[in-house]
Amino acid sequence: MASASSSSARHLFDESKKRLCARVGVNVNNLGSVARQVVRGSKTNEIMHQTLKNFTQVDVVSDYSHQNLQKMTLILQHVGYQYDVMQDSVNHLDYLKEQVTAMER
Repeated sequence: MASASSSSARHLFDESKKRLCARVGVNVNNLGSVARQVVRGSKTNEIMHQTLKNFTQVDVVSDYSHQNLQKMTLILQHVGYQYDVMQDSVNHLDYLKEQVTAMER
């Protein structure tokens, strides 16, 4: 009897040992998968960091471009005022030429 229960216990122990080894093997395979995901995740983090850095640079350049466009609009407005003043001066010169010609007669 004792040997029957001893062999049964040994068989049960061997079977448990095999199951444990199989599970450890599965977990090792899963560990490799997890490790690959961590590596991919770290690369994803680096890519996200670089993308955020590029986006920030584009945002700064966009702000500078907007400010420059506003300055150019203001300059264009001032050039328009100066053109109007010069046009008035030219018209005034024509009027003065007519008066000088009339005085010479």
